[in-house]
Amino acid sequence: MIIANDDELQGLKEVGRLCGLAIKTMAASMEPGMTTRELDMIGRKILEDAGAQSAPELCYQFPGATCISVNEEVAHGIPGDRVIKPGDLVNIDVSAEKNGFFGDAGASFMVPPGKPKTERLLRDGKRALFLGIQQVKAGFPFAGIGRAIGAFADSHRYTLIENLASHGVGRSLHEEPRELSTWADPDETRIMADGQVFTIEPFLSLGGQWAEDGGGDDSWTLYSEPRALTVQFEHTVVATKSGPLILTLVD
Repeated sequence: MIIANDDELQGLKEVGRLCGLAIKTMAASMEPGMTTRELDMIGRKILEDAGAQSAPELCYQFPGATCISVNEEVAHGIPGDRVIKPGDLVNIDVSAEKNGFFGDAGASFMVPPGKPKTERLLRDGKRALFLGIQQVKAGFPFAGIGRAIGAFADSHRYTLIENLASHGVGRSLHEEPRELSTWADPDETRIMADGQVFTIEPFLSLGGQWAEDGGGDDSWTLYSEPRALTVQFEHTVVATKSGPLILTLVD
């Protein structure tokens, strides 16, 4: 989506803030002993109380309001009976629709106590996201995002999951520009337009290079290959002539 007027911008800001608020509230409520279904219900209430609806449910009939992925799960984890335990690495991904506008955000958290290497991975996952966001400006190449994140990952001996990409968002959950790499991609030649809306969501890993489903009855949950702890941080942004505008910040 390319924003045409202030009404569209305000609609995107409203739903984007709700996504961020749901993540913030869920993270603050998360504690050992609760199930991922209970955590999901907190996010659902935030969205529905504000007149929004879960985008994965709306668009893909996903079996939950939010995606909650724990430890070995990289993305699209289904909320259910899994009990959250001390030391767990939990990713919360919230996307929502309100008044015809879509927002998408994600963040990873550790349930204390955690290992130092997990704490470093979380810290650096946030750093990777914001290094990518710093490359956003109308007229600049999309490839700059992946080059910046990829260089950071390489210099700190991380890997990136290279089949989970960023994407356009706005009037639908996934739209053009599709398959925006958060790793160095020599084939990426597109240029950011003024007012263009898209996500940035690197999956930084301690060795994982690919995401695949686990087989069996669950066709949603993705795992890293090879298996390795992986974090995801995501914001929805707008490319403007003066730089990035983040739509999914709470404050």
